[in-house]
Amino acid sequence: MTDAGRTTTASPFGNGSDAIADAMSDANGDPLPIDAVLDALREALAQGHAVLTAPPGSGKTTRVPLALRDSPWLAGRKILMLEPRRPAARLAALRMASLLGESPGASVGYQMRFERCLGPATRIQVLTEGILTRRLQRDPALEDVGLLIFDEFHERTLSADLGLALALDTVAALRPDLRLLIMSATLDAAAVSAHLGGATVIHAGGRAHPIAIHYAERPAGRDLATTVTDGVRRALAEQDGDLLVFLPGVREIEQVRGRLAARLAPELQLLPLHGGLATAEQDRALRPGGASGRRVVLATDIAETSVTIEGVTTVVDCGLTRKPRFDPGSGLTRLVTEPIALASAAQRAGRAGRLGPGAAYRLWTRAQEVGRPEHRPAEILQADLAPLALDLALWGVHDPGNLQWLDPPPAPAWAQAVTLLRDLSALDAAGRLTRLGRRLAELPVHPRLARLLAAATPATRPLACDLAALLSDRDPWLAVPGETTPADLGLRLQALAAWRDRQPTPGLDRRRLAAAARLSRELDGRLGEAGTVEAPLTDPVDAGALLALAYPDRIAQQRRNEAARYRLAAGPGVRLAPDDPLARHRYLVVADLDAGAQDGRIRLALPIAEAELRTVLAERLEATETLAWDHEREAVAARHETRLGSVVLAAQPQPIADPAAAATLLMEQVAARFEEALAWTERARQLQARVALLRRLESDPGWPDLADAALRATVADWLGPWLGDLHRLADVRALDVAELLAARLDWPQRQRLDEQAPEWLTTPAGTRRRLDYGDGDAPVLAVPLQELFGAAATPTIVGGRIPVTLHLLSPARRPVQVTRDLAGFWARGYAEVRKELRGRYPKHHWPEDPTAAAPVAGGLKRRR
Repeated sequence: MTDAGRTTTASPFGNGSDAIADAMSDANGDPLPIDAVLDALREALAQGHAVLTAPPGSGKTTRVPLALRDSPWLAGRKILMLEPRRPAARLAALRMASLLGESPGASVGYQMRFERCLGPATRIQVLTEGILTRRLQRDPALEDVGLLIFDEFHERTLSADLGLALALDTVAALRPDLRLLIMSATLDAAAVSAHLGGATVIHAGGRAHPIAIHYAERPAGRDLATTVTDGVRRALAEQDGDLLVFLPGVREIEQVRGRLAARLAPELQLLPLHGGLATAEQDRALRPGGASGRRVVLATDIAETSVTIEGVTTVVDCGLTRKPRFDPGSGLTRLVTEPIALASAAQRAGRAGRLGPGAAYRLWTRAQEVGRPEHRPAEILQADLAPLALDLALWGVHDPGNLQWLDPPPAPAWAQAVTLLRDLSALDAAGRLTRLGRRLAELPVHPRLARLLAAATPATRPLACDLAALLSDRDPWLAVPGETTPADLGLRLQALAAWRDRQPTPGLDRRRLAAAARLSRELDGRLGEAGTVEAPLTDPVDAGALLALAYPDRIAQQRRNEAARYRLAAGPGVRLAPDDPLARHRYLVVADLDAGAQDGRIRLALPIAEAELRTVLAERLEATETLAWDHEREAVAARHETRLGSVVLAAQPQPIADPAAAATLLMEQVAARFEEALAWTERARQLQARVALLRRLESDPGWPDLADAALRATVADWLGPWLGDLHRLADVRALDVAELLAARLDWPQRQRLDEQAPEWLTTPAGTRRRLDYGDGDAPVLAVPLQELFGAAATPTIVGGRIPVTLHLLSPARRPVQVTRDLAGFWARGYAEVRKELRGRYPKHHWPEDPTAAAPVAGGLKRRR
């Protein structure tokens, strides 16, 4: 034990009774590693809170509560132990009861949602984490409880963090004698100890079964299935016994299963293990293989903790997991595949050493392990916080900062949760719990589903309860590799009804249908006892209308000409599988979806008619006058719209009543499509270049910036005054851009521009030729060579500072010379050019001394 730098070695059993001592041996009668620290744990809890770390298999879950129940400081009060998973809670209670030679519900019992095995003499109660929150809400003082144990706390579930925050509030305000014990195999014990005010940290040893860790020699490629298949084949060749292979999801399990089936011996058993399987298939993976050959169990992280698969001696770990991540910006959840934390890697490797020495093959390099986090992130940082916000409102807390959190709720997710609860009428504008909100908090389902239940009438209550039950647990539809799972929630309702009539539907998990039926009965009973707190919906109401009350932000409208793609009322786009029959409906209510990088994938939904939307969600409909851009007409359009968030139920054209707003919208389109939205003429481009030249060469800061980037950013300044009541791009294209730009110059600037950077030059022959300022450095004058006879020097601009680049042309208007030094050309280059031109154009005048000859305009022939 470590306490403020002090180490203590404890005796195995201390002062417990003989019955307790007997209970503290394992199935073979041998002590377990946790036994060595039980006395130290009793002493620590006699003084205050404690943190216990012990590896998997050390016996902490079943030994610690039994060892502590007769401690003097407990004074005969109860011990509540929290487990994150229902199977673990039930099995822990059964094991402790068997160690005492009792049946569950005597000294030791358990409770989870809709399942209770407790008696009047039950001293140790094993609960799922949500049950503690409900109990604290009903009895904040917990007068008959002396110890709260948070087991497997490293999983950092939202319910565990909330339960700990409420428990600490109870300790501070009502029960300073209430003890808290945090237990885990992998945990940042120092941080938890500090959070509990300096709780004593006790470390227990584990079983002495070594696990050999093997790393990959090189980083894995992009094909995960190939990497895992190669790793499994290596482990089979090098190790004995069964293999447990960790993969991120069902898709990867099926890919690896297919590849292994094609490459390995047929007597090898390939067994999937994930939450989507029927119970019988899960049991098949968990049972020892016996004489039927070696097994390879392909599992998600469902097998990471609280599951022992007998016969497994080797773990192959891909190092990835797939978790839901909530986006408070969109209010949607998406599945993300990401590397596991080091603590999870240790938990997975530990599966190989539960019953003897084992091996773990990590399919990543030692170098790649350096960048992995120590612990998995707390669920509170990545979850939908609506249930948490409702629980805190019931607790009387409007600001989560008033409670003690290991990780406080993120502000964006908290704000989104409060907004949703207001939309569900659970909170008022000030964030206080409404009468309806109090009713929703009493129902053991998500606030969305509680809202659905609260609106049901006696006639619609069975349907509402079925919907809430089906959506509260895993989808009963069993996934089939290579086949698309239909999204129609109505098919699940039909299957549940068929199950009740003892006509099971193929392809659905009977166990989950049975669980849904049981939950539906429990919900119906609760609703019947409490009645309703609001005006119920008018009968008859179908399932889609009921579901709309729970998911008003997930009303989905089909996009034009895109049958399988929809737009949610909350804004994001979502999609169905292209062949899903639901795609024939214009409106859906989406109950479950996986939000992707682009459009999220609809998993469960129901169709709803527009008339039902207008009736059920009438209070949420908005009638607005809007200005929008009509892409087909390339014009601003005014419409009277009936909207449900981003979903437009109806729109009627209207005259434009606000020309200024229309002009603003039109200017936004001009800025977005700058080059194509304006009729750019050569004169306009030349004006831009002339002004840009003087901006560079002159110190006068008054020259405006007419470059495209500046014009795009200041459309309102230079284009706005010319729009008036225009609202079409065609009207904008009819404007003379050169004149609009010239209007940005005052009269002195215009005069100076024509003087210093003229648009035209007059040649010695008296012809006006346009200057081209396009290259940005010096303008170009394309001029017939004969028109410059008699000119001694190159023409210049900007007061003689910039010589013009001359493109000297033949009578056929083809370039014969490019120069910025006309005098040099006459002296050194003209003679050669003259020979060539005399040969090609013998009838034209080509004097020997061009500086003394008269210029010729219009291509005059040789004089007689």
